[in-house]
Amino acid sequence: MNFFNRQKTRTPAETVKSLKENILRLDQSAAGEGRKRINEEVSRLLASTKNSLLGEGESEPSPDIIAQIANEVYAQDLLSLVVIHLGQFDFEPRKDVCHIYNTLLRRQLGTRSPTVDIIATRPDIIFNTLKGYANADIALNTGMILKEMLRYEPLARILLYSEQFYTFPNYIENTTFGISTDAFACMKETLTRHKPLVAQYLDANYDRFFNMYTTLILSANYVTKRQSLKLLGEILLDRANYSIMTRYIASEANLKMMMNFLRDKSRNIQFEAFHVFKVFVANPNKPAQIAAILRRNKDKLLVFLKEFHNDKDGMLRWPNLHFMLVDHSITIFEL
Repeated sequence: MNFFNRQKTRTPAETVKSLKENILRLDQSAAGEGRKRINEEVSRLLASTKNSLLGEGESEPSPDIIAQIANEVYAQDLLSLVVIHLGQFDFEPRKDVCHIYNTLLRRQLGTRSPTVDIIATRPDIIFNTLKGYANADIALNTGMILKEMLRYEPLARILLYSEQFYTFPNYIENTTFGISTDAFACMKETLTRHKPLVAQYLDANYDRFFNMYTTLILSANYVTKRQSLKLLGEILLDRANYSIMTRYIASEANLKMMMNFLRDKSRNIQFEAFHVFKVFVANPNKPAQIAAILRRNKDKLLVFLKEFHNDKDGMLRWPNLHFMLVDHSITIFEL
């Protein structure tokens, strides 16, 4: 007889409730066998929840089960709890949390995205996910969750207009290569996916944003500098950001900065800077101070451009740049 070995089979909702209870127990337990057992139970419950959401084996997930799990996750505030406690989980459960988050974020009821709506009322969930970059053990996991959040405009808006958005340079500059690259990718996603939103934000926060962003362009780290210059070119050349571009290329300081990058020892830095610099040159309505710099810097830049990346697509797409420089003139060293 198996009477004493029988265990009650939990419903998905009961599994989620038990998961919350065990996560909270982690805060109350000291290191040792007891904590190890709690962690094992958390791992098992997370795996069970993930499997229920994704479908057991080869079967399709049940919409009813997904709804039960989602509603209980919302009721138990698990969207917040799993992010806050992610550093206490083992390696595989952290991956399970990412799967659970991605599945719930993509869940739709008609035109609604319930999980997005819930998180939009809890900005702290977004901010705690971003803070995950400060913990090397979970940074790539929280980065994965944050990227999925940023696919949705209401959540991207919250981050973009927050004070926490301006912490990106810290995570990009003061972490390991892998974390820095991931943090930069998330910042790029915030600045490029939802174009009308970003254009509106940049217009309203131009000075503060570019003061922050210039620190990345001037970074001593080669990868950060190159990535930042490349992204700057993408932002300025996006049609949605036309007014931002005209404002940026009206700045004498910005032109001087790009011209200095043209003489960087790295050809790749030169190339990325060139894509920004050419917008200054091509502008038919140059402010007087911009035109003056271009006029007095003619000869040396013409010599420079003759040898500069002639095989690059960017040069081929701008065949008239040489003639523009002849008309408006350029000397790299006379700024």
